[in-house]
Amino acid sequence: MDGAMFYIYLLTNSHKNVLYIGVTNSLERRIWEHKHHHLIPGFTAKYNCQFLVYYEMFDRVIDAIAREKQIKGWNRVKKDALVATMNPSWNDLSAVWFKAPPSS
Repeated sequence: MDGAMFYIYLLTNSHKNVLYIGVTNSLERRIWEHKHHHLIPGFTAKYNCQFLVYYEMFDRVIDAIAREKQIKGWNRVKKDALVATMNPSWNDLSAVWFKAPPSS
């Protein structure tokens, strides 16, 4: 697939005490699905993980899956340190993606 991108991403909840790691070929769509967790039940809905705190891009899905597995094998301290490399304040990196434009 020419031009296709794949992503690994880490989500957390408002308390930042849960981390979810996933893979997708459409980061914005997938995060929207997580933010509307009532549509897709599962781990992220149960623990209200909807804040994107980290992501990486890959040209090949096999590389993204390998990285996802690698990170899932890490302890929490190492995962937290990874997030801090991109997002030391643990802000929701997707916060502006879904806001409605201001009324005119």
